[in-house]
Amino acid sequence: MAAPRPPPARLSGVMVPAPIQDLEALRALTALFKEQRNRETAPRTIFQRVLDILKKSSRAVELACREPAQVDHLAASLQLITECFRCLRNACIECSVNQNSIRNLDTIGVAVDLILLFRELRVEQESLLTAFRCGLQFLGNIASRNEASQRVVWMHAFPELFLSCLNHPDKKIVAYSSMILFTSLSSERMKELEENLNIAIDVVEAHRKQPESEWPFLIITDHFLKSPELVKAMYAKMSNQERVALLDLTIAKIAGEEPLTKDDVPVFLSHAELVASAFVDQCRAVLHLTAEQPTGDEEALATIRLLDVLCEMTANTDLLGYLQVFPGLLERVIDLLRLIHAAGSDTTSIFSPCASIKAEGDITNVAEGFKSHLIRLIGNLCYKNKENQDKVSELDGIPLILDSCGIDDSNPFLEAAAGSLVGLFLRPKPPPQSQAAGVAPLSLCRGVSSAFHAAPAHGPAVLEEPEADGPRWLCVPCMGLRSRVQTVCVPRGQCKEFSCFSVEMGSIRSCGRSILRVA
Repeated sequence: MAAPRPPPARLSGVMVPAPIQDLEALRALTALFKEQRNRETAPRTIFQRVLDILKKSSRAVELACREPAQVDHLAASLQLITECFRCLRNACIECSVNQNSIRNLDTIGVAVDLILLFRELRVEQESLLTAFRCGLQFLGNIASRNEASQRVVWMHAFPELFLSCLNHPDKKIVAYSSMILFTSLSSERMKELEENLNIAIDVVEAHRKQPESEWPFLIITDHFLKSPELVKAMYAKMSNQERVALLDLTIAKIAGEEPLTKDDVPVFLSHAELVASAFVDQCRAVLHLTAEQPTGDEEALATIRLLDVLCEMTANTDLLGYLQVFPGLLERVIDLLRLIHAAGSDTTSIFSPCASIKAEGDITNVAEGFKSHLIRLIGNLCYKNKENQDKVSELDGIPLILDSCGIDDSNPFLEAAAGSLVGLFLRPKPPPQSQAAGVAPLSLCRGVSSAFHAAPAHGPAVLEEPEADGPRWLCVPCMGLRSRVQTVCVPRGQCKEFSCFSVEMGSIRSCGRSILRVA
C-alpha cells in the first residue's frame, strides 16, 4: 500500500501541496503570488523547494550543452524551469522580504548560470525562449528597488550576461536584459562599464534597432549621458550609425521639455567639446555626397547630425558661450558653407537648390536643411559676440550668406535663417558697406518684396522706396532670440532709416514667415 501523501500546507488560507514536486504545484504557487497578501506570508521553505526543482531541471540543460542531440529532450525540463522562474518572479513583486529570502538562498547565481547556458545552446525553440525571458524577468524583479539584490545581480551578471543578451535576436530578451542593466546601474558601476565599452555600445545599438523600447532609451539618457568620459570613449569606437543614434538622444535631452539642471550643465559642456571637436575634424565628410556616385553616406549623416547637435547646443544659454570661443569652429562652418554653396551650383549635386518648394515637401535625402543649419549655427555663434561678427566679415561671410538666400526644397527656411543673420549684424554694428554693395535685392516673403541697399558711409542701413507699382509692404528679416526669426515690414511710402529690434516669434523649425507690421 502506498504511503499516504503529506497533508497540504496552508498559504494565506489557500491549500497548496507541501512537497512541491510537479508542474501543477508550481503553477498554483505562481497564481497565488499574484496577490500581495500571499507574497507577504510566504514561508522561506517554499523558495528552497522551488530552487531545488530549478537546480534539478537545469542539469538537463547542462547535458544538452555538452551533447547537442539532447536538445530535443528538453521539453519537460524547460516547462519546469519556466514555471520556477515565473513563481520566483511573482514572489518578488513589491516584496523586499521575499527578495531578500530568495537572494540569500543564492538563487540569483543559479539563475544567471542557467541563462548563460540558454545562450550557449543557440537554439531558437519557443519553449527555450520562454524560459530565457522568464529568467530575465525574475532577475529584474529581484533587483527592483533592492540595493543588496542589485549588488548580487551585478556581481553574477556583469559582464557576461549583458554581452550575451543585449545583442540577442529576440526583442524581448534584449528589452528584459536592458531592464536589468538599468535597474542595477549606479555611479560606481558606471566606472566598470567604461572598461567594458562593448556593453555600452550594445545598448546604443539596441536603441537604434528598437527605438520603441524604453529601457535602452532610459539607460542612455539617465546614465550614459551623465558620464562624459564614457560618452567620449564610446564615440571613438562606435559605427557611424551608432553615433547618429547617440547624437539623436543628445538632441532629445537638450531640446526636451525639461531644461538642463545645474548638475547637467558641466556634463553637457564636456559633450559640447566632443561634438565641436568631432565636427571641426570631420565636417568635410559631407562633401562625399556631392560625388556623381555618393559614397560614405553614413559618415556624412553622422556629420549632419553633429551639426544638428551644435545648433541645439548653441540655442542653450548655458552652452553657447563655450562654443562661441571654441577654436576653429566658426571658421570651419563658414568654410563648409562656402564649399556647399559652390557645390550647389552643379545641378546634379545633392545640394543644388530647386526652383520652387514642392507642395508635399517630402524630402528624404540626408542633406535636408543642411545649408540653413550651417547659417543658423553661424548666427548663434555671432549672437551678442562682436569678435565673431567681425570674424564673419573678415572671412567675407556676409556676401556668402546673402548669396545663399534662394528658395530651396532641401532648405525650406534658408531665406529666413540667412536674412535673420544679416539682421543680427545690423543691430550692434552695420556690416562694411563694401560687402553689401552690389548684392541683389533680397526677396524674403512670397508676395512681399524687400530692398537691402548700401547706405551712406558710416550710416545705418536703410530701406529704399520701391517702384510705384511695387508691393504695399517692404520686408527685412531681423534676429531676435537665437534660432528665432521675424520679419519687419514697413508700409510703402514710409521707408526711412531702420535699425533692427527683437520680437520673440516661433521657432525656425516650426513656423513660416512671421510678420510684424509697423507704421
